[in-house]
Amino acid sequence: MNGLLEAEEQDQRPEQELTRSWGHGPRSTLVRSKTMAPPPPPLAASTPLLHGEFGSYPARGPRFALTLTSQALHIQRLRPKPEARPRGGLVPLAEVSGCCTLRSRSPSDSAAYFCIYTYPRSRRGSRRRTTRTFRTDGAATYEENRAEAQRWATALTCLLRGLPLPGDAEITPDLLPRPPRLLLLVNPFGGRGLAWQWCKNYVLPMISEAGLSFNLIQTERQNHARELVQGLSLSEWDGIVTVSGDGLLHEVLNGLLDRPDWEEAVKMPVGILPCGSGNALAGAVNQHGGFEPALGLDLLLNCSLLLCRGGSHPLDLLSVTLASGSRCFSFLSVAWGFVSDVDIQSERFRALGSARFTLGTVLGLATLHTYRGRLSYLPATVEPTSPTPVHSLPRAKSELTLTPDPAPPMAHSPLHRSVSDLPLPLPQPALASPGSPEPLPILSLNGGGPELAGDWGGAGDAPLSPDPLLSSPPGSPKAALHSPVAEGAPVIPPSSGLPPPIPNARVAASTCGLPDHLLPPLGTPLPPDWVTLEGDFVLMLAISPSHLGADLVAAPHARFDDGLVHLCWVRSGISRAALLRLFLAMERGSQFSLGCPQLGYAAARAFRLEPLTPRGVLTVDGEQVEYGPLQAQMHPGLGTLLTGPPGCPGREP
Repeated sequence: MNGLLEAEEQDQRPEQELTRSWGHGPRSTLVRSKTMAPPPPPLAASTPLLHGEFGSYPARGPRFALTLTSQALHIQRLRPKPEARPRGGLVPLAEVSGCCTLRSRSPSDSAAYFCIYTYPRSRRGSRRRTTRTFRTDGAATYEENRAEAQRWATALTCLLRGLPLPGDAEITPDLLPRPPRLLLLVNPFGGRGLAWQWCKNYVLPMISEAGLSFNLIQTERQNHARELVQGLSLSEWDGIVTVSGDGLLHEVLNGLLDRPDWEEAVKMPVGILPCGSGNALAGAVNQHGGFEPALGLDLLLNCSLLLCRGGSHPLDLLSVTLASGSRCFSFLSVAWGFVSDVDIQSERFRALGSARFTLGTVLGLATLHTYRGRLSYLPATVEPTSPTPVHSLPRAKSELTLTPDPAPPMAHSPLHRSVSDLPLPLPQPALASPGSPEPLPILSLNGGGPELAGDWGGAGDAPLSPDPLLSSPPGSPKAALHSPVAEGAPVIPPSSGLPPPIPNARVAASTCGLPDHLLPPLGTPLPPDWVTLEGDFVLMLAISPSHLGADLVAAPHARFDDGLVHLCWVRSGISRAALLRLFLAMERGSQFSLGCPQLGYAAARAFRLEPLTPRGVLTVDGEQVEYGPLQAQMHPGLGTLLTGPPGCPGREP
């Protein structure tokens, strides 16, 4: 028998994160909350929630005892020989993307199957995808076994998404809300041009395993994303996620703030999956999630895992006013001098990916310049002691489906750009089991069901099909087997929630009506409580999050919502060797412990930068802007960032 046992502390549940997770928005099942018991107290990480005995797939394999806690799934082999010290028997939930229930295609098999998808680290430190499939066979009928498998899948999904488990009520799929609806914006030219390939091979399968619903658009030109979000029907989405570098998210945020309803629009949760060169914000998200520093594909997988878990955090945004009076909003940095020189001059090496900055730094050190200027700032008088309350996640009001032009299946260009329907086609091997002449049905709303190749047995084992009841949660649209992505310009229905394409549109400065109450007009005297520094500088950097790059920690103690802009500068007189040591130490965030006399730092609420050198480069979020005086003010918690649940830095599972 499965003998799924509730823990002794049946009236307890895992502690919810302070950040809002997927599914905390209103949903129909919460209407019954008045008849349920009040929320129970937090549950210890080691307290078992479910315990039971399972077989394996194929059926002739060993049997296991599974124990689910709020932090991990514990797996112990029972037969043929119990393990005294199970190897690989602990699966931290931080490594789990999702789960599903399956059934055998053999009519005589009354068992149900429970499958989890994990991304553990290999011995070399990189993540690899692993599936574990367990056979639920303790009851005589398939219906009873299916109910037990769904109970486990529902409990695990609730833990992954930060949803409360009922104290003494039945755990059924009705506890799960409809899948969160995400709009994915992909820059196919991001980084080394691998963004689309990585999105197709890694991102889409993982969010399909998590049961997230999505539509995807490939951007065609600069400011395309900004144009899209300006006319977006935001009520149709729970989040906008960019699959690129930091530049695409800059477009999205400024597009939201350009809308007439900017006060509500800017609350739309935004996320980033790193496929660009710098990936600074992704590095900060990775650290916030408790993962070790990572680059490239490992960083992408870490951030994708965090996105699957859900969870948002307030995001400070910096309002930057340029010399012409135009204004833009920054989530990352304003740079002048060495940092901006390297950023812009290394554009010609974009094909090298993140290595472009290494090469650019070497070339910049060889031709080191100094710039005369004046930096003024309003010091931060009080350090925030607690995070700003989070924004509520918008709840989609409809379950629309976008319909692209029909196209032959799997005949796309590698860089096709289109609005895609649900689901997107994934490589055919992910849809078919070995030795099976027919493709597997859909395992999730997004099509391209997670591959189970590592779990298939020999020719005598019947292939598995997804359980239709858990594959389509209540209220969700029914997915089709194949919905090919259209090539060329998309045709967007009027009710799709997406704006029509705007050909050759010029993007004006931000028209957001948010006042900068701390800033006097540019060019007028500053209040007496401001501090002013004047001299020759090698660089000046104003940064909001902790990271300047995926592996560069410029402000080690910065938080997404600390309400501060962190000012760092290096005065002239520093040697090339000392400057190089600063950037090498920045990989560990230890540059301020070097005792470099030319290095300065201040936490501020607003600042003004006045270059006195006639020529130079200024960048905002890595994008070059007009050269001249500028000033900026921090607006605490103005945006909302999809970060996943917070972790314990340095204690990665």
